[in-house]
Amino acid sequence: MNTGMDKPLLIGRFAEKPLYYLPRSMPGLGFIAAGVIDRGTNVVQVRPTTLCPMNCAFCSVDAGPLSSRRHAEYFMDLEALLEAFNQVASVKTAMVEALIDTVGEGLTYPYIYSLIKSLKKHPRVKSVALETHGAPLSKQVINKLWEAGLDRVNLSLDTFNREKAKMLYGLESYDPARVAELAEYMVKETSIDLHVTPLWLPGLNDQDIEDVLNWALKIGAGKKWPPTTVQKFNVHRHGRNRLGVKQVSWSEFYKWLEKLERKIGARLRWDMNEWGMTYDRRIPILYRRGELVGAMIVAEGWLKGEFLGVTLHGEPRLITLIREKSVAAIGRKYIAKIVENKDGIYVGKIVGEA
Repeated sequence: MNTGMDKPLLIGRFAEKPLYYLPRSMPGLGFIAAGVIDRGTNVVQVRPTTLCPMNCAFCSVDAGPLSSRRHAEYFMDLEALLEAFNQVASVKTAMVEALIDTVGEGLTYPYIYSLIKSLKKHPRVKSVALETHGAPLSKQVINKLWEAGLDRVNLSLDTFNREKAKMLYGLESYDPARVAELAEYMVKETSIDLHVTPLWLPGLNDQDIEDVLNWALKIGAGKKWPPTTVQKFNVHRHGRNRLGVKQVSWSEFYKWLEKLERKIGARLRWDMNEWGMTYDRRIPILYRRGELVGAMIVAEGWLKGEFLGVTLHGEPRLITLIREKSVAAIGRKYIAKIVENKDGIYVGKIVGEA
């Protein structure tokens, strides 16, 4: 490479897919699967890893060992993540929440405790939160998260039925009773707040949702933030729906939520203010849709038919490159036409060689 950057390192394989380490010299902005994402609020998404041990039948990002759409997996250098986070946080006018929400399981990141500690020390950060299904949790892990300074866990727990959980999550060892016990330990023995976020799968876990919500309220979830939120199931283009779950409309979803709120006697909908969330300044969008940019392919892409690239001119960004008819190769430079740039996440179609 002549970009002054180290190449991503192919460090092994995960479920027969290449696993790349994205080094410190790589930019931490521009890629949906790894790095930092700025969506124009004071909540900044931090994505250190794509790995996940589960094979959820409803996964919106087709994560896990049995993924059929993924072509590669990644984890990002800690310093690269922190540098990208600082770029985003420095433009905000409000204090920031760092939300570790991955396209996998955040607790698979080998430097997760150091990441949390470093984010907590940032002068613009008011809180650090982590999303998880809970499979990697243990009392030791929870204590280390507490020691690192984690403020909140957003826990996706969709049923207490172990057999149903095996079907939904595709992981024989997953025991929802164990996860619930650990969540109770977190609430009672640490200062980490718990926000429980079950996913409603119409026709599959209707009663389970009610049971999970009542449990969350009973154990004291929501010390500082709202205790519970129900997620709506949506069929995603790159996700999976292995059990053929019906996707309901938003109006149907809200009617169902209203009935559920009345039944359990608790709120399930919250506004931005109650989350301490505000719209805020964002880092500039560097490339317009339709613009031609030079980029070098540095690794295989996250999904089939894609490559991971780095832009060649100005401030570098990661970019997903799509090949159409021609064959593309790692280490080669190409011209790409920007087809997506929402929230500074860049996707370009290769149109020729640079």
